[in-house]
Amino acid sequence: MIKTAEFIHPEDAAALRALKKIPGVTRISKTFLEYGYEKMFYGQNLGACIKLSPTQLPHIYKHLPPICDKLEIDEPEFYLSMDPRPNAWTFGETYKFICVTSGLIEMLEDDEIDAVIAHECGHIICQHSLYHSIARLVLERGYETLLPFGLSEPFLLALFYWERKSELSCDRIAATVTSPDVVTRVQTRLSGGSKKLTANININELIEQADKFEEIYNDKGIWNRAVQMYGIMYRTHPYSAVRIREIQKWGKTTEYSKAKGLLNISNNIRCKTCGKQVPNTNNYCPFCGNLK
Repeated sequence: MIKTAEFIHPEDAAALRALKKIPGVTRISKTFLEYGYEKMFYGQNLGACIKLSPTQLPHIYKHLPPICDKLEIDEPEFYLSMDPRPNAWTFGETYKFICVTSGLIEMLEDDEIDAVIAHECGHIICQHSLYHSIARLVLERGYETLLPFGLSEPFLLALFYWERKSELSCDRIAATVTSPDVVTRVQTRLSGGSKKLTANININELIEQADKFEEIYNDKGIWNRAVQMYGIMYRTHPYSAVRIREIQKWGKTTEYSKAKGLLNISNNIRCKTCGKQVPNTNNYCPFCGNLK
């Protein structure tokens, strides 16, 4: 597996350190999942969604194997959920899986789907799964789910704060697998709609929006800052304009160039049938057995 240090956003690292300082949070969180919530959610996914494979909707499944090969991780299970809202998520400590919605697949181009899947794989690489899964369960089941396990609202706020920052690290992984511009396009789609509507968006103006938001958010006036903090504290993802600014900025750094170089696989090619990385010397794919 690639080294996460190449991708972790510093605000993600700082927020995770703060979250782990809450007494007993890791132990209680693991108990929370082991109690059965993880298996319950996994079972619901098996029953309600479509598990993708080389023989089940392969035109969607084919995006996953090459990304896992590049990132040097085992393939998580991959599901499609019928939901017109564009979304994707990663869940599980023991039963790791990625789920994408029909609305997301219908909205995005192939390289944009790659960016989303790489982002979700990023949560696995960065070992976000434990706290990320708890946040997902809270969204699905409500805050009251935490109470029997001694996890209070301050924990919830710290959890959501960290999760917002963790998305910035996974955006970096997505940009390394694809490019900062592809990740930016995904965010413009999620903010403004289909390619028909957002193809000619002015990225510089979006970045200016993010700068303006930061200016307001960091306002020295106590009331103004409190209002902005209240507006975001229950969100699990940063605003799209902020994500666009962050990934465009990182794409201009030497750290991005270094990370991109780590994922270049010069001796391999992609099998046209199953999408896995295959040694260039092979005539047949060792995974599916077809001509490469």
